Amino acid sequence: MFSDRLERARTQLQTKGIDALLVGPSADLRYLVGYEALPLERLTLLIVPAEGVPQLVTPELEIARAQDSGATRFVELRPWGETEDPIAIVRDVLGGPGTFAVQDRLWSSFTLQLQDAVEGSTWVPGTQVMRELRIIKTPEERELLREVGAAIDRVHAQVAALLRPGRREREAGRDIAELIREDHDEVNFVIVGSGPNGASPHHETGDRILEEGDAVVVDIGGTRQGYCSDCTRNYVVGHPPEGYDELHNVLEAAQAAAVQAVAPGVTAESIDAAARDVITEAGYGERFIHRTGHGIGVEEHEEPWIVAGNDLELRDGMAFSIEPGIYVPDRYGARIEDIVLVTSGGVENLNNRPRGFVVAG
Repeated sequence: MFSDRLERARTQLQTKGIDALLVGPSADLRYLVGYEALPLERLTLLIVPAEGVPQLVTPELEIARAQDSGATRFVELRPWGETEDPIAIVRDVLGGPGTFAVQDRLWSSFTLQLQDAVEGSTWVPGTQVMRELRIIKTPEERELLREVGAAIDRVHAQVAALLRPGRREREAGRDIAELIREDHDEVNFVIVGSGPNGASPHHETGDRILEEGDAVVVDIGGTRQGYCSDCTRNYVVGHPPEGYDELHNVLEAAQAAAVQAVAPGVTAESIDAAARDVITEAGYGERFIHRTGHGIGVEEHEEPWIVAGNDLELRDGMAFSIEPGIYVPDRYGARIEDIVLVTSGGVENLNNRPRGFVVAG
């Protein structure tokens, strides 16, 4: 798998006339060679040339970590000691001025040093190489996304029992995180937004005590075999607050409309519009305050972005969230989120829990 990814990266380099791709600790590094490198002040840098063997410039004290990852099956190690200059090593590997793609999340301090060290070069964003590789999922990646989607569904099936009057958001969040760990390799995030806290899409799970009549937004995700889950469902403690039934019915219709609109050849912005139009027509337009979705894979947020203004045409193999929300300040919020996969025939939903709100407590 990693050999194939490196070869595809070389093909992108050659097609675009780029001499090498430079990748620091990141999801891109994990994607290309399977190495979860620490983001240290000591430089770790994968150099993928358009021609030749990829090289991994790494601190000597990180050699064992790189070897344990299996990355050394695909790259040549270029270790550097504490008194050596890793930028000079990279300069020597690059062999002089050229056109280099720099991975987007390489620290600016390293990028600026490289630009000074290899004068006369042209520097372009690493997405020019990596975007095409990661945005279309291979059959193996699609199966991993199916598996992790089913895993987070199993967590949501147990959430209602944890949302009881008198419990704090933080207590419920802790228990949900334990459930995620049972079926994932790591927990990425847990949002438990109760009552007025649910009106903040990225609420930090806190000390608010759940009460009878609370609407609760639960947005959770983890990583399993290198691929991410992300799913949101809504819960009500005891009985729904005034107006919530109507709001949630609108949200269900909006989310369903967006899913049904997914097909190869339609634009990302048209999916956003499909959800937004339903919400706007129902009078809640100003309460839908974020994009409809984001791509997912080795990162929980990656391309494609499902948002107005993005005229990207969807293709077989793209995976992304569809998560419209309606947020009423000082009262409650609601969001329904599924991960979907574009298929040759339309769309496959990777989350399959019921989308109506669940009575908890």
